[in-house]
Amino acid sequence: MPRKTTADTKHLTHHIDQVVTGNRKFENVFQSVSRMILQDASLIQKAIVNGRSTFDFKIFRKGKKHLVGMFEELNSFVSYVKDAAEGGSSAEMAFVLIGEPGNGKTFFVDFLSKLYRNFISIPENRRYTFRFTNLDKIGGYGRIKFIESQTFEDPMVLAMNFYENSDENRKLLSKLGATTTQIETFWNNYRPLGSCSEYILEQIRDYCNNDFDKMLDFLEIVPIPISESRGTLTGKYAAKDKITSSAVDLLGEESITRLLHIIDTNNPYRFDLRRGALARVAGGGIHFADEIFKNKKDLIQVYLGVIQNRTIEMEGFKWPLDTLIIATSNNAEFGRFLEEKEEAPIVDRCRITYMAHNTNYKLQQKLTNFSIGGAQKTTFTGEKMHIDPNLNYALSVAVTLSRMPNSDKLTPVEMMKLAAGEVAGEKSLKTLSEVINDLNTEPDVTKRFGQKGLGHRNLGRAIQMILERPETQEGNCMYAGDAFAALHSVVLDYVKDPNSRTKYLNDLKIAKSLHRKNVMTSIFNAYMDKPDAIEKDVLNYVNMVIGIDAKNLGSDKIWTYKDPQTGKLVPLKIDESFVDSVEERMGLKSREQKLSYRTTISKIYGQKMLQDPSYNFMDNNDLVKAVTDVRLKSDVAGAGSLVGALSNRTNKENQKLYNRMLDTMERDLGYCRTCALKTIEYFCTQDDAS
Repeated sequence: MPRKTTADTKHLTHHIDQVVTGNRKFENVFQSVSRMILQDASLIQKAIVNGRSTFDFKIFRKGKKHLVGMFEELNSFVSYVKDAAEGGSSAEMAFVLIGEPGNGKTFFVDFLSKLYRNFISIPENRRYTFRFTNLDKIGGYGRIKFIESQTFEDPMVLAMNFYENSDENRKLLSKLGATTTQIETFWNNYRPLGSCSEYILEQIRDYCNNDFDKMLDFLEIVPIPISESRGTLTGKYAAKDKITSSAVDLLGEESITRLLHIIDTNNPYRFDLRRGALARVAGGGIHFADEIFKNKKDLIQVYLGVIQNRTIEMEGFKWPLDTLIIATSNNAEFGRFLEEKEEAPIVDRCRITYMAHNTNYKLQQKLTNFSIGGAQKTTFTGEKMHIDPNLNYALSVAVTLSRMPNSDKLTPVEMMKLAAGEVAGEKSLKTLSEVINDLNTEPDVTKRFGQKGLGHRNLGRAIQMILERPETQEGNCMYAGDAFAALHSVVLDYVKDPNSRTKYLNDLKIAKSLHRKNVMTSIFNAYMDKPDAIEKDVLNYVNMVIGIDAKNLGSDKIWTYKDPQTGKLVPLKIDESFVDSVEERMGLKSREQKLSYRTTISKIYGQKMLQDPSYNFMDNNDLVKAVTDVRLKSDVAGAGSLVGALSNRTNKENQKLYNRMLDTMERDLGYCRTCALKTIEYFCTQDDAS
């Protein structure tokens, strides 16, 4: 077969040949997006979220700044797109995300659009359109010599409409190499040509007397430009105020400039569709309608027509669209819109998903890292700024707790821990599922699980407030203790609802107590001069609980067990007084209470170690605090207490201990001198002690 020239590659026959041989694709936007997400089975994994099994689509977890959480929302979206790709009712609907400001709705759509642009830029996925050339030969267009399809129509759509008779078009594709099966598949995505393309093609037919080869001289196949800034392939229309917004921004308008060239005023090309946002994404693109329900009524009506009919209509002319429409709205605007009952039809044309805040504090730590930023922080004078190793935890726990609704069955901390897949005493994931199911039956969406709380913007404001503090700039360090003062200011300044404000301030108090427990762990590790000292002691307690009733335990109380991480046998001396002291610190006084707790620990050990041999029980805050208290009390009993030793540094021994702990915190625990000093000072106070 002779090699095609560069000119040949722009011919319609070449494009059809490439589609028939599988080198290019002819599919609608839903099929493209569905293929993008689902083509690699290794990127589809199962996940347990809030006690329920769901799917995690790893394509959304790639990149430096990717989607975090959003499991239910992603499952809803993928199901919607897949149904539309398979010809379901979703193809005639828009996908609408509704939720509080700052919970990631816009980021979701922007990230999807970026993924799609990258996917389409791959040569085999590239989308093509056509332009009419040599228009000066047929006359009537003045100085306009070529016209590109205004809605970026696919060349295969042109081929399926090349002649007026459908059977002739099928014969044409058959002559060009398409099989009967392929032709039937093509016709599943059949669309008529847009008004102006059909009008111009009719003129070319008449001029060429239906001669196929002659007609090809007036056609040229070109790739659809992929441009975020020009709004081609992926475009956005943000709701404007009632004065400046116009249907022109979506649909386009009659072009005075074109009328100066076009002789026939009935020519549909007199309408400039590219002036509107929809035409630029009509060739298999994604249209993002930001805050759709903020638009005035006439624009809502435009969207209703576009969503339902998938066409742009102007003065009786029609241009079919191949567009995925995604919209967002906040709860307040959507609630106001629903009150206007005459506008209900558009809601029926929407696949609505209520987007919750992230409720997993471990995943929130990733989001908090995004908010803090990846670049090196510097002070006003250009010096490098350090970030307290406890800052991320403090911020993440505080904002996540604000998203935990009130419940009679679970405390906020228990709910937060279970949502992160951690241990919460004797409470189980089943209890969390029951709570979520009860909450999600509420007619008021804001009362559902995760629907209310401090969002990413509030988190960003808190980080900004920490940065602008004089103490931060002077100490060259973002100290974790300042997180709570900053969030307190954010709640007072930006949360207007008094009930929400009161709840968030109470959540901050709980977050402070968790932060203190975290600090105590660091202080103990620093005191022991080992980064993992407390972790080892917690695991020692757990192993002692398991071995205390072992049959092979001799009189020397030494129990040998197999380390699940290394697989090696490890001897451990059972210290019953240590076990009893830890349990008494947790308020377990009677023998029955202690045995019940030990049974719980053994169950957790059996379940967790099978799934994750590296599990270390450090998520059990009460146990970690109890072990820390016992070790601190026993190890520094001669000096009175560690707090006393660190506070009273008038003697050399205490000063030596203080200096050694500072050195350990800087060398091994990620602190700088500023946050190490402040952390020890905070530990020595009774603030937030519980």
